Amino acid sequence: MSETTLLDHTDIKVLRILQKDASQSIADIAREAGMSQTPCWRRIKRLKESGVIKQVAALVDRESVGLGFLAYSFVKLNLPSRENMETFDRLVNVWPEVVTCERITGAVDYLIKVVTTDIKDYDNFLRLKLLNNELVSDVQSRIVVSTIKETVALPLRE
Repeated sequence: MSETTLLDHTDIKVLRILQKDASQSIADIAREAGMSQTPCWRRIKRLKESGVIKQVAALVDRESVGLGFLAYSFVKLNLPSRENMETFDRLVNVWPEVVTCERITGAVDYLIKVVTTDIKDYDNFLRLKLLNNELVSDVQSRIVVSTIKETVALPLRE
């Protein structure tokens, strides 16, 4: 959907249902949204084709798969030029430890969310990947001791 296309009440309702549990059957989604199956299926298809629904994926509990360490790292580039930013963007996209990367304003250039097995694994990532290139001048890390809230559901409003 283009930026000028607004989502209607039913679109929002369907998106809220999908954000809670996208593994439900079309019949269950349609029932909860108060509509029949075929229009519900068409609506979901349209939302996918238009890019409103970017992806449908399973959310994996990181600790259950041995990824118990989480850190946020503020990354400053030596020279935040367009070319250096594009190079750094490509790098973080191939590093599996980086699960989120945001280019930000202020004293640093990026905020990355890094998931590893433990602090030793994070140290290896830091030394051998992040700091092992001429692009990065400084990294400040914040280690997560407890996650209070974690969701991918957006606060959709009608």
